[in-house]
Amino acid sequence: MLDKQAPQGNSRPGQQRWVAPPDEVEVVATDRVDVHGTPAGFWGSAWRELRRKPLFLVAAGIILLVVLVAAFPGLFTGQDPRYCSVDFSLAPPSREHWFGYDLQGCDIYARTIYGARASVLTGVGATLLFLLVGGTLGALAGFYGGPLDSIISRIAEVVYAIPLMLAAIVIMQLAEDRTIWMVILILAAFTWPQVARIARGAVISAKGSDYVPAAEALGVSRFRILLRHIIPNAIGPVIVVTTIWLGVFIVTEATLSFLGVGLPPTEVSWGADIAAGQRQLRAGSLILFYPATALALTVLGFIMLGDALRDALDPKGRRR
Repeated sequence: MLDKQAPQGNSRPGQQRWVAPPDEVEVVATDRVDVHGTPAGFWGSAWRELRRKPLFLVAAGIILLVVLVAAFPGLFTGQDPRYCSVDFSLAPPSREHWFGYDLQGCDIYARTIYGARASVLTGVGATLLFLLVGGTLGALAGFYGGPLDSIISRIAEVVYAIPLMLAAIVIMQLAEDRTIWMVILILAAFTWPQVARIARGAVISAKGSDYVPAAEALGVSRFRILLRHIIPNAIGPVIVVTTIWLGVFIVTEATLSFLGVGLPPTEVSWGADIAAGQRQLRAGSLILFYPATALALTVLGFIMLGDALRDALDPKGRRR
C-alpha cells in the first residue's frame, strides 16, 4: 500500500502522486552490466571488426602468400628463371616443371614465381611515395588552408588532368635507362593528387572536432596538433585509398611491361611474360594464363583488403 501521507509535488486535486516509504518497497532484482577488460578504442574496434570478416581473412592470406613469394622465391622453386634453352621450347608441363616451358625454353613456373618480386616492389614503392607526397600535401592544405591550400589544390588539379598511362608511356619511351625506380617515380608523380584530395577532406573534417580547440587552449602548437591529434583521426580514409591504389600500381607496371615500355627485358616481370604468352595464344598455347592468373590474384587481394578496411574504418558505413 502506498503511504497517502506522502504526496509528491504540487498537483491539482485528484492528480497527486504518492510514494511508498523505503522500508515497504521490496527489491526483486537489479540490472548488472559485466565489463570484460577496458573498452576498445577506434583502432581496437576496427581490428575486432576485421577479424570477423571472411573477406579480410581471404585477402590477408593472398597478400601474405604473394609477399612471401616476392621476398623468398627460392623457397618455392629451385629453377633459374633466366636460364632458357630452345631445346625445351613449348615443352608440356611435367613433374619437375609444373607449368612447362615458353617459346624461348624458359621455365614458366620459375618465371611466374620470380615475376612477383618486380611487381610487388614496384607496387609497394610507388604506394609509399604516393602516400608520403600526396598525404603530406593534402594534410597541410586541409589544416592550414588559405594560400597554401589554394596553391596545392591548383597544382593537384593540373597533375590530376594528365592521364597516368599516357604520361608513363611517353616518359618511359624517352628514357634511355628504364629501371624499377623510374617506374616507381613516374607512378607516384602522376597519382599523388588522388590521395591528397582524400587527406585534405579528412583533415578538414577532423579539424572541426572539439579536441582541437581544447589542445589549443592548453598551449599546444598547431603543427603538434596536426601530428598528434588530426592525422591519427584522419588517416582511416587515406589507408583505404592507399591499399586500393597499391593494386592499381601493380596492374599499371604490368601494363607498361606488356606494351614494351616498362621494365627492361633483363627483369623478370608478369607483364613481359603476359606479352610473350599473348603471341602464342592463337597457336593454342596457354602459357599466358599463368602470369595473368598470378597478377589477377594479387590485385584481387589488395582490392579485397581495401574493401574490408573501408567497412572497418568507417563506423557509419559498416555492414551489419
